[in-house]
Amino acid sequence: MEVVLTADETLMSNHHGKEFLGFGTTSPPNWLPEWLFRYLFFPKIKKVNGQPWQAPYGLRKIEAKLIDAGIDASVVYPDDIANHGAKVLGIYVMDPFGWGPSSTTFAGIMKTGEPYNAKYFELLFKSKAYKKFKEEGGRTIVGGPGVWQFKYNMKFADRYKIDCIYDGEAEKDIVELFHKALNGEKLPRYIEKLPNEAPSLDEIPDIKKPSVNGLVEIGRGCPRGCKFCSVTLRPLRWYPYEKIEKEIKVNVEAGVRGGILHAEDVMLYGVKSVIPDEEKVLKVNELAKKYYDTISWSHASFAAVAAKPKIIEKVAEIICDEKQKWWGAEMGIETGSAELIRKAMPAKAKPFKPEQYPEIVKEAAGVMTDNNLIPACTLITGLPEETEDDVIKTIELIDDLKDFKSLIVPLFFVPMGKLKDKDWFKEHEMNELHRELLIKCLQHDIKWVKIIANEYFQERKRDIFLKPFYALFVKIIEWQGKKKGVLE
Repeated sequence: MEVVLTADETLMSNHHGKEFLGFGTTSPPNWLPEWLFRYLFFPKIKKVNGQPWQAPYGLRKIEAKLIDAGIDASVVYPDDIANHGAKVLGIYVMDPFGWGPSSTTFAGIMKTGEPYNAKYFELLFKSKAYKKFKEEGGRTIVGGPGVWQFKYNMKFADRYKIDCIYDGEAEKDIVELFHKALNGEKLPRYIEKLPNEAPSLDEIPDIKKPSVNGLVEIGRGCPRGCKFCSVTLRPLRWYPYEKIEKEIKVNVEAGVRGGILHAEDVMLYGVKSVIPDEEKVLKVNELAKKYYDTISWSHASFAAVAAKPKIIEKVAEIICDEKQKWWGAEMGIETGSAELIRKAMPAKAKPFKPEQYPEIVKEAAGVMTDNNLIPACTLITGLPEETEDDVIKTIELIDDLKDFKSLIVPLFFVPMGKLKDKDWFKEHEMNELHRELLIKCLQHDIKWVKIIANEYFQERKRDIFLKPFYALFVKIIEWQGKKKGVLE
């Protein structure tokens, strides 16, 4: 091969076919032995013909783009990067140094060391395979959603002889960059692409090999404009049905039985506004369910659900059957404060007004509970303009959501998007109200995780066997929080 592509071992996993378990890799070491923790949250993907059966979707996109350009490229497991005589190595990163919201929150609660995702990222570079690759003159290019962290840690790039870091959607000019690397030309140290340089739909290739857990994009970008999010800076593009179907077929033909529709808000598929189009949303879900036994959504918004609740009812009729009793999505509550919505998330509540947002969340929660959509929800703690009153309003909202079948995870603010120049929110900055909010969320999650787990781990005998270990992990989080004084 001319080019091999890979990621660290926490990403080169399908997490037992359950995407949400991937969040466990943002946890630091704990009382579970590492071998057991690894098996529970990031077991090694099986190989087919010497290559990973599934791989992160972003890697599959780059792989497809290079192959279409006539470059011999393939995704390999990190142990195998020196076994193919490749001249260039591309590495995909999500949260390389454990500085993402989930990692920093876990670290603040558990205080037991760097998270596994950061540990295994560095282990990739310390491996014999990587050292051999560099000794033979190989060149390294790093890209992916987490590359922004290198701005704060270029010493890492120097230490491990990373030749180029690519920050942005890469399909437009990644072929030219890899050609330069293959030809021994000098590479830019850090490439940062502006939102208006994002690739068009025609420049984005179809994946050629299966993605982790059957994930396929249905679009990129978001119209909400939240200041703390970098995705909202990019142009909004929706994939046509034909493009989505091609990628689903790639997964199904490889034996992947379930899939995830990926967009920043699946409810807004096909529209440029914040009003869902019922026909388009139903059609894309019917398309996915035609091929997959089970499907979930990567993301959706409370405002879109509240704007067109009938869509959720009709999607539930499409998705839920003898093979699937419920579906999941990641959803951002972020705050219960209308004032903070107005300041930091100008379109978060649209088509409603910011002052209606808490009621929007509660109304949408009821719709989802009634129709078997179980979300993993996030809160942003420590936003630059946050006041104590904002935190109180969020606590009050969490109290009102006690009957909402969901997980609610508070995340420490990390400077991204339009707020990338602001300060990080650290654990030592937490006040009593922040601690009360964490306690409320933990109580909510402990209550519901036991119920949700019964449905989450019931498909296979192995799932039933593993379920007690995940319950133990939740207990460890609770215990560590109390022991370290973060939770009362």
